[in-house]
Amino acid sequence: MMMMMMMKKSQLSKGQAVTFSHYYMNVSSPLTTDRKKTIKFEFNGKVLLERLTSRDFLNYARQKGVAKKLEKWSETVSEIEQLLSDAEEKQLMINEAMHQWLIELTHLAYDVDDILDKLSTQMLTGMDETGAGSSKVRSFIQKVKLYFNNSEMEGITHRLRKLSTKQKELLKNVNSNIETTSLPALQRSPSSIVLNTPVAGRDGEIRKIVGLLSRDYESSRTTSFHSVAIVGMPGVGKTTVAAHVFIADAMEQFYPKVLVSVSHNFNLETVTRAICRKVTSQPSDQNDFSEVQDDFNRAIAGKRFLIVLDDVWSSTCDYESWTTMQSHFRVGAPGSTILVTTREEKVAKLIGATEVYNLKVLSDEECLNIFMQHINNHRPPNFDAVFAKKIVEKCNGLPLAAKTLGGILRCEEVDRWNEVLDDKLWSISNNESNILPVLKLSYHYLPSTLKRCFAYCSIFPNNYEFGKKQLILLWMAEGFLQQPERSNQMEDIGGN
Repeated sequence: MMMMMMMKKSQLSKGQAVTFSHYYMNVSSPLTTDRKKTIKFEFNGKVLLERLTSRDFLNYARQKGVAKKLEKWSETVSEIEQLLSDAEEKQLMINEAMHQWLIELTHLAYDVDDILDKLSTQMLTGMDETGAGSSKVRSFIQKVKLYFNNSEMEGITHRLRKLSTKQKELLKNVNSNIETTSLPALQRSPSSIVLNTPVAGRDGEIRKIVGLLSRDYESSRTTSFHSVAIVGMPGVGKTTVAAHVFIADAMEQFYPKVLVSVSHNFNLETVTRAICRKVTSQPSDQNDFSEVQDDFNRAIAGKRFLIVLDDVWSSTCDYESWTTMQSHFRVGAPGSTILVTTREEKVAKLIGATEVYNLKVLSDEECLNIFMQHINNHRPPNFDAVFAKKIVEKCNGLPLAAKTLGGILRCEEVDRWNEVLDDKLWSISNNESNILPVLKLSYHYLPSTLKRCFAYCSIFPNNYEFGKKQLILLWMAEGFLQQPERSNQMEDIGGN
């Protein structure tokens, strides 16, 4: 554990792009030449507070004469967390001084955690010793006192007080010049397709795209396949439409059928292996890449296939890689089709798309239908349809935004609806769409415990598939799961 802490501290000192711990999450990139970044972190003081205020823990601390110090720590940690929460909500900008303060705070959190770990271990050991006789208990209590050196604890108290004072000064300076920031373009990369996603307003478009894929093209006389591109802004529903096209009855004329999520990492070998795995239903990770290519060619040779490549980016899909990949497609039967979804017209040109279908935004009425589907029967008692329309207008015709807002407000009272409608996060500008503020809101309104668990998943590469049990064990190892009642197993808490 200590080795892990030392590693994280050194990462912080170097300003690494992604650092995760129990108490601090910095999910923005290192400070660049302008020395400014948006506050996008969470000091998870609740983890410390839950330990510091535990009844059994405090009772034991009183026996050791350190309860008052721990209570002071609890008050200061609570104050720091409240101020940081306010800073994050306001999307304040940080400078080098604030960045350094965050590093110092994180280091201090580790030191506090060390002492709490010692005390917890000794408390549990003391319980075991109790059954062995009172003389051993007295001997144990005497030894415990040696672990808790007053100067060490006073040092932490002083550091906490100093950081709290410094934080108020820093945030006061930041508040005097509040800025909102344009956050980077959203990089959405679904690892699986959820086919129960509402497709309100898209039935006609799905039929048109199915028709495009089924059409006989003149080019089929000279080449065995053709390409079709669905182009649209983030959140407009490209993936959902492509998924419903993929399962349409008319697509049964194709075999094999493969759908692969590419995202912003169009690596020729990775994508080819992913396609081959689905076509052959065999693992391809252990084989040499040339063997994988041969297996792929054999699997589709002479067959009329359909391959859907979801979310292709021009920044990683270059002409050379695409030319190499499409050389394998030529072994298929005439009428084979490649369907690509992308947010960029240039990708459609790059792949030589025979047809380009531009997916437009939905009407407010169609977005309202999606929103209401996700609210379902969980409307507040004094529900107002006019007010719902005002919220849906924030979606700018994006179905993903309507779905996300419905999830946020499901089972919530009207006061929360007002809070979301007036939230300052709507002021975050984005050149492409209004989807980013909506997704930011969905994170913002998560309970702090779920924020930690959710943000932790960003350490995995895009499209990485992990098992439920694996993820729960990782959350447990990081200390993200709390056990309010001893009767509840950690695994059950994580699963729920």
